[in-house]
Amino acid sequence: MEKRTQWNLSYWIFAFLLFLVLQTWWQTRSIESVPYSEFEQALKDGRIAEVIIRDKTITGRLKQPDKRSLVATRVEPDVAQWLSQFNIPYSRVIENTFLSDALSWIIPPLVFFGVWFFLFRRFAERQGMGGFMTVGKSRAKVYVERNTGVTFEDVAGVDEAKDELREIVDFLKNPKEYSRLGARIPKGVLLVGPPGTGKTLLAKAVAGEAGVPFFSISGSDFIEMFVGIGAARVRDLFEQARERAPAIIFIDELDALGRARGAPGPIGGHDEREQTLNQLLVEMDGFDSSAGIIILAATNRPEILDPALLRAGRFDRQVLVDRPDKAGRVAILRVHVRNIKLDPEVDLEKVAALTTGFSGADLANLVNEAALSATRRKGEAVTLADFTAAIERIVAGLEKRNRVLNERERETVAYHEMGHALVALALPGTDPVHKVSIIPRGIGALGYTIQRPTEDRYLMTRAELENKICVLLGGRAAEKLVFGELSTGAADDLAKATDIARDMVTRYGMDEELGYIAYEVQRPRFLDAALPLSGGCQMSESTQRRIDEAIRAIVMTCFERATAILETNRSILEAATRELLIKETLDEAAITTLTHNLTRWTEPKLSPLPRS
Repeated sequence: MEKRTQWNLSYWIFAFLLFLVLQTWWQTRSIESVPYSEFEQALKDGRIAEVIIRDKTITGRLKQPDKRSLVATRVEPDVAQWLSQFNIPYSRVIENTFLSDALSWIIPPLVFFGVWFFLFRRFAERQGMGGFMTVGKSRAKVYVERNTGVTFEDVAGVDEAKDELREIVDFLKNPKEYSRLGARIPKGVLLVGPPGTGKTLLAKAVAGEAGVPFFSISGSDFIEMFVGIGAARVRDLFEQARERAPAIIFIDELDALGRARGAPGPIGGHDEREQTLNQLLVEMDGFDSSAGIIILAATNRPEILDPALLRAGRFDRQVLVDRPDKAGRVAILRVHVRNIKLDPEVDLEKVAALTTGFSGADLANLVNEAALSATRRKGEAVTLADFTAAIERIVAGLEKRNRVLNERERETVAYHEMGHALVALALPGTDPVHKVSIIPRGIGALGYTIQRPTEDRYLMTRAELENKICVLLGGRAAEKLVFGELSTGAADDLAKATDIARDMVTRYGMDEELGYIAYEVQRPRFLDAALPLSGGCQMSESTQRRIDEAIRAIVMTCFERATAILETNRSILEAATRELLIKETLDEAAITTLTHNLTRWTEPKLSPLPRS
């Protein structure tokens, strides 16, 4: 309201100035300045109907039909006596120049200040300082039921989280039912999970279901360059929520505001951030949840939040919004395919099987990319092939057909990728191979092999991890077997294989001689990616040497196993590679046809890992 009033006042001022300008222009348009001799001649000719005498000028209004006026500088000292000889009515006007003099002094400074204020305000907005009158005002966007447009029907794949939040909706609709037995609804609910899993969508669904005002703001919106502004915005946000209670306050990216006090952060920003956090803690302590105000917050970095935020009485409840399982992915896909024309033959179960590890946002992007793929090929509907092309584009990157490889490089890439595929097909318990291609994609991928998981896995045995390392090393083994030399194409495979082997030894205790000891703590995660440790566990040099030997033994044993598999199936490797060089891409059916005589690997009895 204040901003609207300010703009209305500026409109009135502009209209007034415009009116003065137009009035002056109209007056000057109808008045003609003439020499005194011409004015006197007009009097003698009888063309002037009326004369007005001023301090320095004399004005005569011409007779009809000419409506102009003639103005001349006064010369006659006794004008009245001079005009009486012409028998024309005349009058004297005492001029009041106060307004014109005042405007001549006021308007130039006002114009200068207006231009300066406009430029400074634009600069302040670009620097994130806000306006003069709004620096302490909350920037929260306020939604009501009709504006959120999201309900629990639009959220899929996170059924447990929805069940937790339904209780919040019931409380906002029926607060007396919860107070009947003395129960107290949680003051705050913290949504925790990887990016893109639907935390913000869930918060909007809660507001849409409850039909109450929904204040949405990001944690970074509180922080400004001036100390104290963030705290003022927190106070203003809670005051607005109290006035509209029952209401929901949603703070997205809480880690931008609630980082643990004393933790490293931007230089010079400690005081402002800590004051804002302190004000948030005070406000959360200062209201009663029975008043109908619920605080929802979302973060993907709960490990860096201040402990005071997570204690009972503030964010009492933490709700995990994790990546969906296969059934959840099918439900999410059904929500997103409502808006596209889907081929009846498309089985969403197959699409979900190809998207293990995808978040809700990834699946929404997948459906959109599949629709774009169908549009590019002028299709009538989105087919399973479009979904497969979209998955390849998301996982492996855009095709780089202009990246031309010479014949030796194409042959090396083909043997490399087929080595991955054959080792995966020969080992028990590995994911089926869905596609093999030697078309360059993305930034550095010269080829790719896509495996399709048959189910979501949460635990893996030592044998399964070893098989995974064997598949990663299958490409390097094929290169060495066929060409007798090594290339740089296996760099990413070697890094992944080494990481798995290191975790087996140092985190999972899978080396019998080193014992069931964790030599390395779990690495912290930032945006769902592992960070390097600032300092590892204390261990002796001899223990570190034994760990290195154990890691090397795992990797080399798996490499020898992959080489043995490819030597046994050398004829199939050669035939499949020739077919891949011709077609450039082989799907699951073609790979099955080419490898129907593949000799499978017989897993030996589980025994301690060999040592070098």
